[in-house]
Amino acid sequence: MKKLALALSVLASISSPAMAEGNAEAGKTKAVVCSACHGVDGNSMIDMYPKLAGQQATYLEKQMRDFRSAAQTGGKEGRNDPIMGGMAMMLSDQDIKDVAAFYASQTQTQVEVADIPELGEQLYKSGDVARGITACIACHGPSGAGSELAGFPAIGGQHANYLTIQINKFRDTSRNNDLNGMMQDIASKLTTEDAEALSKYISSLK
Repeated sequence: MKKLALALSVLASISSPAMAEGNAEAGKTKAVVCSACHGVDGNSMIDMYPKLAGQQATYLEKQMRDFRSAAQTGGKEGRNDPIMGGMAMMLSDQDIKDVAAFYASQTQTQVEVADIPELGEQLYKSGDVARGITACIACHGPSGAGSELAGFPAIGGQHANYLTIQINKFRDTSRNNDLNGMMQDIASKLTTEDAEALSKYISSLK
């Protein structure tokens, strides 16, 4: 009985809105400084910067905390980025929740992608057993929506250039804040051609 009560208590704390939610309206004001790179509504016009509109709030929170952690530890922890580190250093925990809530409440704009490589679709849907490459669809889903509960981000419709940059960072381990090193392991088996083909296919997903 005590074990059941403890389990219910843990589940209640995990699902508590106060623990996970930010204020989107407050986040809109706080995110003004982010608009130069990410756009007013989180749909960046510069393809080296990610679209944040519609991204899962919990994933956005994690990335901002990781940027802040890297800045605080000189890159020993978290996700190291010279631009985002400086930005995240100024954010409190509540700021992070609010900004994440704002971007999560926005709608991602879609852009038609021409000349989608068959290689990209093949790797996304089926992977490559011979090379030990897991299909992306297994974690990110058919439309690239990911799974917030599992910690897999939404990637469909993202800028192809940004995706290629991130895959290459996972490949050379300059980005290493992925869950259990899963992306580093998969990316290490991809060629430059694979990364570009995958990115174009993922960008075309809706």
